[in-house]
Amino acid sequence: MSLLNGKKALILGVANDMSIAWGIAKAFKEQGASVALTYLNENLQKRVDPLALEVGADFTCEMDVTNDAHYPQLKKTIEEKWGKFDILVHSLAFADKTDLKGRFVETSRDGFKMACDISAFSLIGLCNTLKDNLNDDASVIAMTYHGSVKVLKGYNVMGVAKAALEASTRYLADDLGPSNIRVNCISAGPIRTLAASGVPGLKDFLKVIEEKAPLRKNVTQNDVGGSAVYLASRLSHGVTGQVLYVDSGINIIGA
Repeated sequence: MSLLNGKKALILGVANDMSIAWGIAKAFKEQGASVALTYLNENLQKRVDPLALEVGADFTCEMDVTNDAHYPQLKKTIEEKWGKFDILVHSLAFADKTDLKGRFVETSRDGFKMACDISAFSLIGLCNTLKDNLNDDASVIAMTYHGSVKVLKGYNVMGVAKAALEASTRYLADDLGPSNIRVNCISAGPIRTLAASGVPGLKDFLKVIEEKAPLRKNVTQNDVGGSAVYLASRLSHGVTGQVLYVDSGINIIGA
């Protein structure tokens, strides 16, 4: 029996077929879920619409998390298309490349605000807007990275933004728990995605995983998708406020 049969999943963050969110969308569909995808703007819609067709998405809609007007519009679209839904996937992050290439101490005020707004606050905004549209035993899943708790050269302000994201999931888990909504993070190992391409030293990170991680291999979008299925399903019924590492075990290795 499919683990997500009859479930509806809204997935934010599919940019192309290399996106982690795309791996999650495919895994959800394989397990019987209905999916819907969002896109940032018309330019990215051209990339997302063919993928939505490939995965048999129920619908796509525009969602710029920095635009306050888009939140109620997303809620309205969901109510028109689905009424209620079961799974929210937040796979969004962004930082100015200048703030990733320079020294962390030189991070700009505007760059700091933007990284935390898009990468962390957006999860809070989405949960607040959509909390009444989530069914009983709903699951919210956000994507994070080990740079939130350890210093990784070149990750800079994104590490701070991901730390804020992880802290937010814990507070959201406590706040939404009485409504039987679970909130968790997946901390994926480095994967060659559009977002990761802006992080200096990505090739070096990938090499380190292959040489030093317990499993001696890098993870894939499919690996993350499988773990997302677990967090979205009743198999994780008692799990909330947690960070699940899907990184071949590199997080347990010391210097």
